Parts: sequence; structure tokens; C-alpha cells
Amino acid sequence: MNYRPITDVWILARSKVKFYGAYPSGFLARARALLGVGPNDAVLHVCSGRVRDYPFAGFGPNDKTLDLDPILKPDYLQDACQPLPKGFAAILADPPYTLEDAKHYALSPLWLPSPNALLRNMLESVELGSRVGMLHYVIPRPPKDMARFVAVVGVIVGFGNRGRFYSVFEKANA
Repeated sequence: MNYRPITDVWILARSKVKFYGAYPSGFLARARALLGVGPNDAVLHVCSGRVRDYPFAGFGPNDKTLDLDPILKPDYLQDACQPLPKGFAAILADPPYTLEDAKHYALSPLWLPSPNALLRNMLESVELGSRVGMLHYVIPRPPKDMARFVAVVGVIVGFGNRGRFYSVFEKANA
């Protein structure tokens, strides 16, 4: 049987959060739906930035944040390439996309997680059948026999801006 992932394009409004790289308006609720979780399911937001300040639906009451920047007061202050906390229904990541993007953050611009390594780390931290999603310029390659490709969505915010991809994977039998 041939399997094709869900594909779409979301044309969204600019972010209302004044933080470089913040989610576009309307993104988070849509992203959460593709993760297959409800509003009260716990989602771990990796490279979370100021997601708590997101003014629209999508950040749940049981969600937690993980970031390297102590000024952002994340629930988990750690490197996303280290083993991630377990016990979440899904994980959503929005890491810096390039070294140039990383320069906009308080920490070293040399810290730039590989999307493939970050995806592996996320998949290792969820239960079988759980989903992980990543917003990035590239579609990360999942580890062989570890994930099912669920969806890829082009995310566009107005004219003259770079497009991004929101990729979703489901943990499968190793």
C-alpha cells in the first residue's frame, strides 16, 4: 500500500508576539491539531522562545517549555540535543533555522541543533504512536524505521518572507 503524507499550505498573519522567530498568528492551534492532541493534553515546546505569550489558541494548560535561555523562564532549562523530558503526549520544536537566525537570540550563535538530530531526540522521548512536529526551513529526515511521516505544511507569512515547513512524524516500531 502506498502512503502519502498530508500536505497543505497555510498563509498566516504575522506574529503578534514581539520576539524573533515567534509563531505566526493562527499557527499553534493548527499545529496542535496535526499532532493529534487535545487542548488539555500535555505538549512539550522545544526551543520554545516566548510561546507562553502566544495570544491565540494552541498553548494548553498542561504544556511545558524547554529552552536554553534563562531569561525566558522555561520549565526545562536545557539544550534540546540532550535527552528530553518524557511523559508528553506530543512534542513541538521551533529551533533556530540557520546560524544567521541564531544570532538573534541571547545565547551563542554557534548553538544550532541539526534538524535530523533534534527529530531523533524528540522521537526517542515520546511513546509509540505519539507525534512530534518541527517548524523549520528543511524537512528533517527521520531515523530509519523509527517514524511514520504524517504531514508537511508550507507556512507562509505575507509577501517577501521566507517560507517554512511544518513537518509531523509519528513514532513507529523500531
